[in-house]
This record gives sequence, C-alpha cells and structure tokens, in this order.
Amino acid sequence: MYDIVIIGAGPSGASAAIFAAKAGKNVLVLDNDKGVTKRAWVENHYGVTEVAGPDLVATGKKQAAKFGAEIVNATVEGLEKTDVGFKIVADQGEYEGQHIILATGFMTDLAEKIGVKTKPGTEPRVKTIIDVGANGKSNVEGIWAAGTTAGVSVHTIITAGDGAKVAINVISEMNGERYVDHDVLKS
Repeated sequence: MYDIVIIGAGPSGASAAIFAAKAGKNVLVLDNDKGVTKRAWVENHYGVTEVAGPDLVATGKKQAAKFGAEIVNATVEGLEKTDVGFKIVADQGEYEGQHIILATGFMTDLAEKIGVKTKPGTEPRVKTIIDVGANGKSNVEGIWAAGTTAGVSVHTIITAGDGAKVAINVISEMNGERYVDHDVLKS
C-alpha cells in the first residue's frame, strides 16, 4: 500500500510528489499524460527564464522520481474507499493508497464518482472544481485536491505551489506534527 497516491503529474501533482517522496513517504503518481501544461509556453515562472510545457512536466516527473516517487502512465477509472484507505482502479492495474491527492486539472469526474463535493469554478474555462478547505482536504476523509482542480489559478507557478502546500499538509497529518522541508547550500 502506498502512503500517498497522486493522480495527475502536472505542476501541482509533480510538486506534491516531490515534497511527499522527499519526506520519505511511499508515493505513487498516476498520470494519463493529457494535462493542459503540455500545450503551454511558460515565461512567467519564478526561477525559470522560459520553458516549454512538456519540458516543465518532464522535469517535474524526473524530480519526483529522483526522491523515490513511482510514476506510472495510466488513466484512473475509479476510486473505492476501503477499511485502510483507497483502492485505485486504473487501465494499468489496481493500486492501494492511504491518502489520495487529486491533481486532475480541469477534470472533477473522478472525484464526483466517489462522493467528493464540487462547486462552480472561478477561473475562465474551468467549469467545476473540487470543494476543499484551505488545507486541500475534501469532504471525503483521505482525499485531498491541489491545483486547478482545487480552484487555484491555472498558472503553473501557482498550481505547483498549491501542490507543495497540500503535500505538506498531508505529510503533517500523517506525521502528527507540522512538517517542514528546507535544504541549505552545501559548502
């Protein structure tokens, strides 16, 4: 069983995976490779002069894998609550996870199927979002959401930050204390 299963590997999902895997959690990322960032050209991302969306996504996946996240190219078809977490049904197999982070961009159908509350979106062209608290928790215990699907701006830098925030909150809940991750320059 995975500690955290992240559905979606765009900026919010990959960022969540980076933080969670670096914190020592057993992380699985399921991604169907259809995110809108793959069509983006980004010149407004702090610390990056310019980057093509596909390169940004590939780098995020590579960073997450560097810290131990398992990345699987798969389309998730359903989620089921179990006694110990969730069963994730995908076209590439079935997986189990204690916590789920939905980083599904414009898509909320998977969340709605398991009873996660949604509400109208506020961003242009985003019709529906997952109704979460400030920490990223949904109304279904163990299901969190990050990025555009959670109602934050579609800008990659904002969704990446939201993914990190939600991962920190999941890690903190799992650890029973606030988790902080800061690296320092090596001398």
